[in-house]
Amino acid sequence: MSAQPSRNAGPIGPSDASAELSAAWRGALDAFEADLRRRAVADRTRTAYAIDCHQFAHWCRALGLEPASVDVRGVRRWVASLSSSGLAPATVSRKLAAVRGLLAVEVMRGERSSNPAELVGSPREARRLPVVLREGDVAALLDRIPTGSPLHLRDRALFELAYASGLRAEELVTLDTGSLDFDSETVRVEGKGGRTRMVPVGEHALRALDQWLQRGRPALAGAREQALFVSKTGRRLGTSDVRRRLRVWVSAAASAQPSLAGAHPHALRHSFATHLLDGGADLRAIQELLGHSTISTTQVYTRVESARLRRAYASAHPRA
Repeated sequence: MSAQPSRNAGPIGPSDASAELSAAWRGALDAFEADLRRRAVADRTRTAYAIDCHQFAHWCRALGLEPASVDVRGVRRWVASLSSSGLAPATVSRKLAAVRGLLAVEVMRGERSSNPAELVGSPREARRLPVVLREGDVAALLDRIPTGSPLHLRDRALFELAYASGLRAEELVTLDTGSLDFDSETVRVEGKGGRTRMVPVGEHALRALDQWLQRGRPALAGAREQALFVSKTGRRLGTSDVRRRLRVWVSAAASAQPSLAGAHPHALRHSFATHLLDGGADLRAIQELLGHSTISTTQVYTRVESARLRRAYASAHPRA
């Protein structure tokens, strides 16, 4: 693994953070890296897991533990050291997930018979509901974006599509012009883990995309650029560009719609899913549209709906 552990990301070891890793640990880390690449895990996730697993390896090495000798007690001690250092439960959970993956690969390689990290529970986290915008707020935000310049046309098309199809920022910026099919009114999306899905595109988004492609994009993009959304210099947008441009329009609309304050690109995705659920869409269909690998991830939107109904009940029922 090429990534090196950050000295500020958590405890490395109880006494000797600079201890050189053994051949067994280097082999385990390299095998895990190869497995992540084989499964087409996103670059940012691979980098984070590399840091996490290097930290774990150094922590174990300082205790004299090799990959084959790590047991449940050792993993629990490591998790406890992370928690006591002040790391958030979500961060500890991610690091534990990385180590589970590392030791799972060791089992597959025949280097050990079982995975002790599977027996260690993740820290309990406060269950936070996704940020969901009201339908009127979304309409106010999108309608606020003018169409008088190429960049305005781009932003209108970008965020109309984000809401219409529930796309992640990372998915929006990887779209090419060939990803759109106006005849079938769909967009081909390359999601997490290299999974491809076809997602419907609504009428408003299609109209905005057509205007962007006809009137806006030709003024910015060169003939060889395939990206659907480009910057004023003609390069493919990045996720930071998407977040920055949304902040501009949220700020412009928040004076009239204060509930929009702080909205981010993923809020449009959450709103897409919740509004579909409100409209009677099946949870399995929403799972497919969002590209979730498991239904449990999608079920968070049923909690959003339950919370909304409880608020309505509490404010309206005479004996609530």
